[in-house]
Amino acid sequence: MRIIIEANYDEMSKKVSKLIAKHIFYKPRTVLGLATGETPLGMYKELVSLYDSDLIDFHDITTFNLDEYLGLDKDNPQSYNYYMHNNLFNHINIPKDNINIPLGLATDIAKEAIDYELKIRRIGGIDLQILGIGRNGHIGFNEPDIKFEALTHVVKLDNQTIEDNSRFFDSMDEVPNQAISMGIKTIMRAKKIILMASGIEKADTIRDSIYGNITPTLPASVLQLHPNVTYILDKAAASKLDLHKTNIDLL
Repeated sequence: MRIIIEANYDEMSKKVSKLIAKHIFYKPRTVLGLATGETPLGMYKELVSLYDSDLIDFHDITTFNLDEYLGLDKDNPQSYNYYMHNNLFNHINIPKDNINIPLGLATDIAKEAIDYELKIRRIGGIDLQILGIGRNGHIGFNEPDIKFEALTHVVKLDNQTIEDNSRFFDSMDEVPNQAISMGIKTIMRAKKIILMASGIEKADTIRDSIYGNITPTLPASVLQLHPNVTYILDKAAASKLDLHKTNIDLL
């Protein structure tokens, strides 16, 4: 495990975007796993800037998003399909056929989950997976007590997650209570993982996920078992880490 601490959110976003660009430079056909939410917005802005400056090319990139709300049409402004196109895909040269996001309105949602998982496997898996982290430790929409062996599946959202995401909706009642998400096992199969977090409200969760017990009650703790994971944090999110611990590489 490596930990990189940046001064603030903007510097964290720039660092992640540069690492993605470096990965693509060395492997133009990279398969990217992408996250949504508030944390990656700055990173996507930086990636668009790098593209506009001809410093990154997405033509041969394939992407798989972590998750999508159930019950939302892909054109709904609160859907993650809309989020991704609005913040990244509409501004770069990635072919539409290379974009993969679960369908929240699939007729057979169980089949959608299986087909999504198989598509990831057929392409050879995720080369670089970008993660955020919820205050309850979820990665993707894998909530506390989720089975670590879970593949892409339907999840019931935790009350904490619904409350946290309600700021993007007009009311709490409008927040979907289910989603389709890559499972922990799917995420752990990625060859390389970058988890990004910012803000003091994430500090306890970051500390516990790095130093605490590996337990489904804190899904991100399983990343301690991954052979190539990097946490990229701003100072606030890293503020409760014990930097004298010897089981990490601090950069």
